[in-house]
Amino acid sequence: MAGNQASAGHLLALIRSGAAVTRGELQQATGLSRSTVGHRLDALYAAGWIRDAAGTSTGGRPSVRLEFDDRHAVVLAADLETRHARAAVLDLAGEVLAERLGPLRIGEGPEAVLDELGGWFAALLDEAGRKAGEVCGIGLSVPGPVEVSSGRVVQPPIMPGWDGYPIPERMQQAFARQAGGAEDVPVLVDNDANLMAFAEQRAGYPGCSAFALIKASTGIGAGVVVDGQIYRGIDGGAGDIGHIRLHDGADALCACGSHGCLAAVASGRAIARRLTELGVPTASGSDVSAHLAAGQPDAVRLAREGGSRVGEVLATVVTLLNPGVLMIAGDLAGSHFVTGLREVLYQRAMPRTTANLEVVTARLGERAGLSGAAAMVVEHLYAPDMADTRLTAAGGTSRATARRAQ
Repeated sequence: MAGNQASAGHLLALIRSGAAVTRGELQQATGLSRSTVGHRLDALYAAGWIRDAAGTSTGGRPSVRLEFDDRHAVVLAADLETRHARAAVLDLAGEVLAERLGPLRIGEGPEAVLDELGGWFAALLDEAGRKAGEVCGIGLSVPGPVEVSSGRVVQPPIMPGWDGYPIPERMQQAFARQAGGAEDVPVLVDNDANLMAFAEQRAGYPGCSAFALIKASTGIGAGVVVDGQIYRGIDGGAGDIGHIRLHDGADALCACGSHGCLAAVASGRAIARRLTELGVPTASGSDVSAHLAAGQPDAVRLAREGGSRVGEVLATVVTLLNPGVLMIAGDLAGSHFVTGLREVLYQRAMPRTTANLEVVTARLGERAGLSGAAAMVVEHLYAPDMADTRLTAAGGTSRATARRAQ
């Protein structure tokens, strides 16, 4: 690594990744002098971002190992679904310190939802015994396409009233008013399938360089992680497979206003509508899931048919992306839906594209979106360039510390 790249933020990245965890290893990795490495570590110590850990000895004096201090701040995260939400306080390693699951309807609009969420966050901080000033950022997972640079959702079919709404600014205001937090706390927003994929890939398949997750719930969406990074496309629209048109679905009206979309035929909302028409009252994908758990015959049949339709689209997706892992998640991700999906996918995709493909179901369960939202915040705030910006703003580069290790 060139010296001009080995800032304090870059040293932190080496420590966090485990690539270099002693002063000697940092010198070797960066080419910096011992004094320069020490000066930059001083800034990280002063900020409270690193700490000393017990080193290992090979017979002489044990080396002092450095590690990221994941207790120096907390993250607030929320996973918003169509009819409920899950919110939590987490440490920087992703451990949940306090959590709440409750009804919160996305259709009530952003002001009502974000105000309610601000109250949840205030109560959760109290429960966790943490202060609002310890919050370094807020991450939100939402069921719609997101322009990540602005944190605004763009033409979301199942989020009425949210299109273009300034979510980060409104969340900051709610957090400041209800929890006493800073009005400039960073707020990051992303699509739920993206964040589920990010969390699942990191937790279960860190070595998979091309990972795809399909969320089949009230709607249908996909998240793609390439080389450890979420692939979002030009403006956040990547993965919106629920609105791929099917050639024989012209009569199916989608929530987006078009006809023939995959979501209009195979989503939890579509299956719920068909079940209701058959005399089995069903309001959402979660209700479909409950019917499947009970073995309701019509639900079983329709879920398998829905999986088959999704499999048709995934044959193209798999051919295009050539992922190593294809994960099925969401309310519909049970055996019946997955069986239908697998059958059609393997029939229609060329053997070359599925030879090394694992088709699996989710591991993290209902916390995947929450974990992904928290991880998004941490990775953003402690990335090298952002870390350097934050240290400079805090005056961290000008404060030496007596904790400097020998």
